[in-house]
Amino acid sequence: MNQVVDPGDTVIDATVGNGHDTVYLAKLVGSHGHVFGFDIQQRAIDNTAKALQAARLTPKVTLTLAGHETVGKLLTAEQPVKCAVFNLGYLPGGDKNIVTKPATTLSAVKTIQQHLVTNGVIILLLYAGHPGGQQEAQAVIDYVSRLDQHRFQVLRYHFINQINFPPDLIAIQKR
Repeated sequence: MNQVVDPGDTVIDATVGNGHDTVYLAKLVGSHGHVFGFDIQQRAIDNTAKALQAARLTPKVTLTLAGHETVGKLLTAEQPVKCAVFNLGYLPGGDKNIVTKPATTLSAVKTIQQHLVTNGVIILLLYAGHPGGQQEAQAVIDYVSRLDQHRFQVLRYHFINQINFPPDLIAIQKR
């Protein structure tokens, strides 16, 4: 993220969770940038708001208690996005039955792609060790595998010597 995001950029944390990526992104965009953060759990929004307040970064962030598939409702038609981050699965320390879903994740990715600037990236961390996780990971991999290579570069970073469904990292960069 730090190699892509510049001060003044607009970025998205599609799954704010406990706020770590949101705080990091808010620091990267500086005083003139903005972070849009999404989560379906009030606990995640509250955790992130506390982390932002502690870091004195609250004014640069819009937190939305809604799924990432609603991202298009907050972005203006011509709003450029430099980076979006997804940590798929469930809220660490939260209810493991509340998880991200393939349909909403792919909807969000497709919407963000329309706003992504040249050299902008979408980063997806695919956790597959929970019920439904393997199906979501496969749906994302299937989708990004079909992206036009002239418009997007897609990187898959995968641990091959780990047990218990290690996460995959997918990075989509717009050309």
